[in-house]
Amino acid sequence: MKHPIKKPLQKNVWTLKSLLALLLMTVLISLFACKSRYGSSTGNQESTSGQQQAIQNKGSDTLVNVALAWAEAYHEIEPDVSIAVTGGGSGTGIAALINNTVDIANASRAMKEDEIKDAQANGINPVEHVVAIDALAIIVNLENPVDQLTITQLSDMYTGRITNWKDVGGKDAPIILLSRETNSGTHVYFLEEVVREGDSENTDIFAPQTLLMPSSVGITSEVRRNPNAIGYDGLGYVDAEHEKIIAIAADDESEFIMPTVQSASEGTYPLARDLYMYTAGEPSGAVADYLNWILGPDGQGIVASLGFVPLTEN
Repeated sequence: MKHPIKKPLQKNVWTLKSLLALLLMTVLISLFACKSRYGSSTGNQESTSGQQQAIQNKGSDTLVNVALAWAEAYHEIEPDVSIAVTGGGSGTGIAALINNTVDIANASRAMKEDEIKDAQANGINPVEHVVAIDALAIIVNLENPVDQLTITQLSDMYTGRITNWKDVGGKDAPIILLSRETNSGTHVYFLEEVVREGDSENTDIFAPQTLLMPSSVGITSEVRRNPNAIGYDGLGYVDAEHEKIIAIAADDESEFIMPTVQSASEGTYPLARDLYMYTAGEPSGAVADYLNWILGPDGQGIVASLGFVPLTEN
């Protein structure tokens, strides 16, 4: 006697196979469409219409707010250009450039020789573009009576040679040291120009008790909370109503200078630095147009509006 459900089972099996085949075909068509639209490499991507372009931009947390503002403003005037901006630190952006996964790497320090060699070994020729100037502000809690410090005093504090505020004119209290993390270009700059006082042969390092903060906001937040803390941040991230900014002198013979747009632009403030964008070779197409806009009056106007120092004609 024939089993009454054999034929329905066979029909269901073929129906399932048909559905799976249809699903597989749909996935393949979708993948093909995505590949056709976006291509297989990074940067200057065009859609099937030949209009939409994407720029990948990654790196410095110091630059990230400016970069986001640039990207938003540029998209308003060039809606066919989409700019994706992420932070993560200068080291992260430079590593992405070396690996050819970004169009533009943001950095608050110059690329190191070994990074340039690694890039060249990977077929990448990094080209440096100075896009703004930053004054690195030294900040303390509003209750701290200290108003000024020399770079030598800062070095002694951050290496652990000075550990009490009374030794630099403050209260009898332990100094709580705050720094950015090692992947930050600002960390590297502070190490070289403050901790090591600009001496390339100096091998001093941060004191082991230094607290490494993941972001600029982390430093300002801790300074506001802790009356004994000291940290450093880009001038554009500092709010003088909530943090006290310290006047800095290059040495005992020099004048104490406050970080301002003017003092950084004139070069009188000792902790002013260039901010960079790096491209893989000379930029072209949408990337070149974007960089030209950044260096123009609109882009530099955004730099000034966010508390950083725009480039002068010089």
